[in-house]
Amino acid sequence: MSGITQTLDPEDARNAAREVRKRRLQAFFFVVPLLVFLIFAFVAPITTMLYRSVHNPTVANLIPDTLTALEDWSGEGVPDDAVLTQFATDMKRMANDRTSGQLADEINRALPGMSSVTKSTARALRRVEDADIAANGAALLLEANDRWGDAATWRALRNAGPVYSSSYYLTSVDLERDIDGSIVQRDTQIYVQLYTKTLKMALIITGLTIALGYPLAFFMAHASSGLANFLMVFVLLPFWTSLLVRTTAWIALLQTNGVVNSTLDWLGLIDEPLELLYNEFSTILAMTHILLPFMVLPLYAVMRGIDSSYMRAAISMGSTPLGAWSKIYLPMSLPGLSAGALLVFIISIGYYITPALVGGTDGQMISNIIAFHMQVSNNWELAAALGSLLLVLILVLYWLFDRFVGTDNLKLG
Repeated sequence: MSGITQTLDPEDARNAAREVRKRRLQAFFFVVPLLVFLIFAFVAPITTMLYRSVHNPTVANLIPDTLTALEDWSGEGVPDDAVLTQFATDMKRMANDRTSGQLADEINRALPGMSSVTKSTARALRRVEDADIAANGAALLLEANDRWGDAATWRALRNAGPVYSSSYYLTSVDLERDIDGSIVQRDTQIYVQLYTKTLKMALIITGLTIALGYPLAFFMAHASSGLANFLMVFVLLPFWTSLLVRTTAWIALLQTNGVVNSTLDWLGLIDEPLELLYNEFSTILAMTHILLPFMVLPLYAVMRGIDSSYMRAAISMGSTPLGAWSKIYLPMSLPGLSAGALLVFIISIGYYITPALVGGTDGQMISNIIAFHMQVSNNWELAAALGSLLLVLILVLYWLFDRFVGTDNLKLG
């Protein structure tokens, strides 16, 4: 057996390697704009959010000497006079620097009601001479407000001191640390209930879009091209109008003197207006209308590619129409159904505008509370922790979906 061995000239090999590097470099430059966009639009904001959820140096920068003095405090009773005097000195400095308000906000987050106490104490100590504070700072502090004689106040101050802390994550799941440092449940349960309600509403919205979107997509997929295109216009119509306009239209329909209540009253079906607005019902209804196209479009795209002869063959072999649909058509349409359900669920779980406008207090979701802490309470750390947990929740649900319901697991039944 003989063969021909061809040896590549070294110069040709170098030229070939140079050409490969050139093509790789060109491909990289084509991808650079996308990489830059992903870094600035996704990686940087998410990284900043995760970092902000555990990093808060405000208190440590404002009263470093007081925090150092509190390190030896047992947590029981009032700290000794040296600690109180040091804090009074820091309070006077912050009052002159006009930074006492920042400390007031931080302490108030750990112990509600301390904002006004801190600000009034800073105003009172601002008029006191430095020598008097150094000589009698503890008494002056207790004289300014008796809450400085409460051990809970100093525990809140010390707990707010660390630059890096997991306390915001504990708060976001309604937990806190007690005097011994053990994790215990908070007296007021807020955020876990909000997460639960958000998940429940997202599941209901997803189920309603499936119930409405699947028959519509099925009809469009088997209709004539002209009728299907005509119906597609109505499916896409919400994308042609402002989200604010669509949400405001629901307010006009559902309010006490709105179209729905006025019509029901005119028909004699109700004696007094129904509470249809500013609750979970209005949020679910408006979001189902807004997110319905995200269910119909993936379903229609998949259903258009399903050969209708499969159904006819199954029926001709003795299967009922319902049996043929459940065993043939439904499994083949599951990729579109799963894609639409995942899309609707992920969008609805983090939706903000519609619940804010039509949900009121009862219909708000976790995204509205995140926005509240960012825009009203200025508690960016807690907002970042809540947002991080929401991100983790979505990623876990997506992983579970892909693991058990993903397209790789879909089999024709």
